[in-house]
Amino acid sequence: MRKWLALLISLLGLAGGQNVYCADTASKQVYVVPIRQDIDSSLVYVVRRGVKEAMAAKADLLVIDMDTDGGSLKSMMEIIDVINEFKGQTVTYVNTKAFSAGALICFSTQKIYMAPQSVIGAAAPVQMSPGGGGIQSLPDTVEVKVASAVSALIRAEAEKNGYNVELVDAMVNKTTEFKIGDKVINEKGQLLTLTDNEAAAEYGKPPKPLLSSGTISSMDALLEKLGYAGAARTVITPTGAETLGTWINAISPILLIVGIIGIYIELKTPGVILPGVVAVLAFLLYFTGGYVAGLSGMEWVLVFVVGLALIISEFFVHPGTILPGLVGAILIFIALVMAMVDMYPGTPALPTLPQIELPMRNIVIALGVSLVIMAVLARFLPKTSIYRRLVSHGASGEVAMVEQQREQASRLGEKGMAISNLRPGGKAQFGNDIVDVITQGEMIEKGQAVRIIGYSGAEAIVEAVG
Repeated sequence: MRKWLALLISLLGLAGGQNVYCADTASKQVYVVPIRQDIDSSLVYVVRRGVKEAMAAKADLLVIDMDTDGGSLKSMMEIIDVINEFKGQTVTYVNTKAFSAGALICFSTQKIYMAPQSVIGAAAPVQMSPGGGGIQSLPDTVEVKVASAVSALIRAEAEKNGYNVELVDAMVNKTTEFKIGDKVINEKGQLLTLTDNEAAAEYGKPPKPLLSSGTISSMDALLEKLGYAGAARTVITPTGAETLGTWINAISPILLIVGIIGIYIELKTPGVILPGVVAVLAFLLYFTGGYVAGLSGMEWVLVFVVGLALIISEFFVHPGTILPGLVGAILIFIALVMAMVDMYPGTPALPTLPQIELPMRNIVIALGVSLVIMAVLARFLPKTSIYRRLVSHGASGEVAMVEQQREQASRLGEKGMAISNLRPGGKAQFGNDIVDVITQGEMIEKGQAVRIIGYSGAEAIVEAVG
């Protein structure tokens, strides 16, 4: 009823030639996302978190609060892609300055407003000097190629939101002259940079602002002008964890390798605990990186834990049944992929191929390296004193290595039955004991009688009994 009443009053106001903002602003949601630092991957995480929260809250307006000298082109493009996911009204408020990559991000929003004495522009690509000692110009041929590519990408954004595409070229490419009619706005050889008044100046017939929709004194004044004075406002605040997340995600393949190898060693030396602890910490860091980056929730940790529990049950509770281990492996794989997939509220539940490309690549690399390491460990680790100490400690905690060797010697020649396929490793039962066994290379089917003929570390070497 209140919405219908507000609409009726609004229509009456329009009929009388007045713009009346009588909508129920108290029910509206505004999210303010800051870009008030150098543009890098940690800032991408902040913007992504803010946009996802705004989408989940079904916010009406997303405001980019801009004050930056610029930064990474790669991060800039990621931020533009993130902003484009928001389907409501988008506005940039240039709060002091929007240089370089910051200026280009502005074109991804539907409107640009500027604070008094603020500036925007100078968006030519540059590179950092070796050692981080500042910025330097790109070589001429490289600059032309990069500027052309960046200009094309941003022109598409500008055209979509109704900005002058020639203005974009003048900000990015200093070889471009920009004029409207007979008025030269930017001379060839210069990069276009505009003050708030210059950006709001009107040209053409009918007159149209060059870039900015107006100079506004504050964020409160901006929201009032847009009709959101009484709206619920959420301001996204950087937590500092984003920088940590950047480092974690940079080493995510290494974390996966450490986790996989840790689990492998723990399964081979049950009771040692340390490899398992290291594996858990590595995987926890991996999932934390995805969470801090705003890619996924921690619900995938639960999926991972369930998968790991199924694999453990396959080894120690239901050896040879295959199904629990297979399902567990699938769940772990899904959890590791989805932890790094960029999913947005309201989008299809199944990720697209481009969304899973990066996590899949990281996992494939980690699995490949891990298999090589495991093959090396399986061949050489049992012969080392470290492995023997680990096995001794894991077996009893206090039992000396000589006692374990005595027990192994007593079982030489003992007959039992394979309770899983030995290809060549697996499990066999001897009396009431279930033992990790390995053949000398031959494949032995489940149910076949076997005999212990030696040991490789903690694993019994067996042969088939006819």
